[in-house]
Amino acid sequence: MAALTNSHAVVIIGLLLSCFILFVSAADDNSTAALTVGFYKNSCPFAEIIVRKYVNKFVTFNPGFAAGLIRLHFHDCFVRGCDASVLLDGKNSEKQSIPNKGSLRGFEIIDAAKAELEVKCPGIVSCADILAFSARDSAWKAGNIFYEVPAGRRDGNVSNTLDPLLNLPPPFFNATQLRDNFARKGLTLDEMVTLSGAHSIGIAHCTSFLGRLYPTVDPTLDPKYAAKLKKICPAPVANATGPPKVNPTVNQDTITPIRLDNLYYLGLKQKKGLFTSDQDLMTSPLTSNIVLNNIQFGGVWATKFAAAMVKMGNIDVLTGVQGEVREHCRHIN
Repeated sequence: MAALTNSHAVVIIGLLLSCFILFVSAADDNSTAALTVGFYKNSCPFAEIIVRKYVNKFVTFNPGFAAGLIRLHFHDCFVRGCDASVLLDGKNSEKQSIPNKGSLRGFEIIDAAKAELEVKCPGIVSCADILAFSARDSAWKAGNIFYEVPAGRRDGNVSNTLDPLLNLPPPFFNATQLRDNFARKGLTLDEMVTLSGAHSIGIAHCTSFLGRLYPTVDPTLDPKYAAKLKKICPAPVANATGPPKVNPTVNQDTITPIRLDNLYYLGLKQKKGLFTSDQDLMTSPLTSNIVLNNIQFGGVWATKFAAAMVKMGNIDVLTGVQGEVREHCRHIN
């Protein structure tokens, strides 16, 4: 074989370098690829239908699952982005964090959909996308609110107990604190108030709002409503350690508790917001006009809710070659 000349070597090195640059560029483009509607239309055409089947089945049996799945998606996206990290098991996982432990629900629905998808389309559909689809289908089932879900998310492989405490807004936040918390995730003030409407469905444990009842009733809470809540929620035991042995639940919305609609905001006007973070939306001049508009224009609120859910579903997503597609949503591969 003839020896390479210097000019041949330069040409070959140049070609190799060009190929390397093209490979890196392609990888970079792939890793930051935008989410797209119909992402699975070729690789797993029935992906969204399969997820919807399980959401409809479980929510028909128990309407509370609709609230659980929407909340699960929110708790995922606000912590490390929409990467299904909230689904991972482990003693130091997000599931074990104070805002999540014992209060999240809907995991079995995600598991059931994932199990069938792994049979039909193994290694294709991410847990993060299943979670986004299930939240959308819950909004449709509970409130006739439909929106297309751009997909292509990949699953993360990190889940830390501390992260929810650092990222999720607690129920005692006021409107200003909520605004700042949502702004850090790229969501506007109006989108914050709009997404709070998800509290139109679901339940809450007494411990999440006891501070509004004891030792004295919060003056922004309707007295008759407060009296009703006190009959359900016992006063905290002095010097108690650990969680209470009895921790009942109440509906978050007093008007249409299993219907995702704008009547949640009417409840705020009636001083029946369950959490401080609910009622302060009406009390604060920062957000009160948005609440009043949402009461008056239910259709507009529903449209805004759909758009805000899509935007929330884009928070810090992993795409392309980032992350992985888990075989089981509770464990990394």
